[in-house]
Amino acid sequence: MNHNGHGHDSELLERIKESERRRRELLSPQEELIHKKHMEYHEKHKGHEQMHMEMFLILIVSLLIAQIILVEWKKRHYRSYMLSTLICMWMIPISFSVYNIWFRFIISWLIFTALSAYMFSKVLEKPLRCTTPRLVYKWLYLVHKISYAMGIFGYVVMMATIMGLNFVFGSDPHSWMDFSVMLLFYGIYYGVLGRDLAEICSDKMAMKIGYYATDGFPLKTPDEKICAICGNPLLVSTEEEGVIEDTFKLSCGHVFHEFCIRGWCVIGKKQTCPFCNEKVDLKRMINNFWERPHLLYGQLLDWVRWLIAWQPLIYFGVQGINWSLGLH
Repeated sequence: MNHNGHGHDSELLERIKESERRRRELLSPQEELIHKKHMEYHEKHKGHEQMHMEMFLILIVSLLIAQIILVEWKKRHYRSYMLSTLICMWMIPISFSVYNIWFRFIISWLIFTALSAYMFSKVLEKPLRCTTPRLVYKWLYLVHKISYAMGIFGYVVMMATIMGLNFVFGSDPHSWMDFSVMLLFYGIYYGVLGRDLAEICSDKMAMKIGYYATDGFPLKTPDEKICAICGNPLLVSTEEEGVIEDTFKLSCGHVFHEFCIRGWCVIGKKQTCPFCNEKVDLKRMINNFWERPHLLYGQLLDWVRWLIAWQPLIYFGVQGINWSLGLH
């Protein structure tokens, strides 16, 4: 009985081999080559399912541990965390671009870096010029608006491509999608850099003027006729409408130039009064409906920072762990 069963299996195996031989005879040389490579690939990766599962678990655990470390680092040592994040964001993308010879990004990065370095050198001047705070805030506000416009336009182009509007203009969908992704990346990347640079510049300028201190008490007490952010005189009272600029009064009673306090809160990511650290009501400050998306965009940039700065480093760390364990 077993002999007959064995003979039946052998006969079935011979039929399968014969069928496979006939099928191969019907294939063209190119199809035969593709089939051969496909079989070699499967043979090479046979039994790798366990290894892939181990690599996936290492990735998940690494992401979890890295997230916990970054959250605790930000909570306990905020300044060192922000400085390290800014350095990573500034250097990692340009390193990839130089390696891959992406000239467009290299040129834009060099221009942005040169202009930002010039502005930062103004911030470091001693004594601080009275025109420097407004000049720096204007530059950083311009960066914020340009990055916001690029991000929105890139998103619109992407949605238009998904809906097939590119065919109306007879354009290739791949070109539209590449263009939209490029705009989104440039807008988000330079938006994040600008906001982090603005926070550092805001701290340094305000501390030099003397009405603000990160720890302890400020060197000067606020004057109702002086803006504590830029140190320049207030031209009008809060009840008057200014010809050049209005004066804004916070709920704590301290007054500032409207442009300065907007730059401090919206661009510099400060949500407290520069002098007394009382919470600022951003909704009362930004009552224009069309300006509110700038706040949402700023919050999005803060979230995206993790992807730009730390995700590549985590990825390289996971690759190193896999390599050390022979999982490659």
